[in-house]
Amino acid sequence: MAACQAPTIFVHFKSEGMARDKLLKRRWELLVHKLSRQFANGDELELDSIIYLVGIQELGQIHRSFKKDEKVHLMHIAICRLLEPYGFYEFERFDEEGWPHYTLKEQLPSLKSGEQTVLMKEAIVHYFLERQYIE
Repeated sequence: MAACQAPTIFVHFKSEGMARDKLLKRRWELLVHKLSRQFANGDELELDSIIYLVGIQELGQIHRSFKKDEKVHLMHIAICRLLEPYGFYEFERFDEEGWPHYTLKEQLPSLKSGEQTVLMKEAIVHYFLERQYIE
């Protein structure tokens, strides 16, 4: 897989914010619409649901049911994968059951709730841009 350039964290560049905020908002709305049509019969998916989908995608075991504790692990996998390009996590290995494991490289910055949401939306948009699911 080709190396990709780490995305810029939007919440840290508020002076450049307006154009980036609009682009992120437009891409986020497009992504939510597209994923909602594909996976939720048009009902709008929320942020946590999209993170869960990323976890399933990263595990690669798409057509199976997951126990409650596995769903929590899927969310963790997704968050690690989504924040990996920012330098917070690094892929370590797959275990014997095929679950990916990540190592924390750098503590996440202390962000307010709204800033955390923006960071996760930005990371998710970047993830789906990389996969050419959206433009």
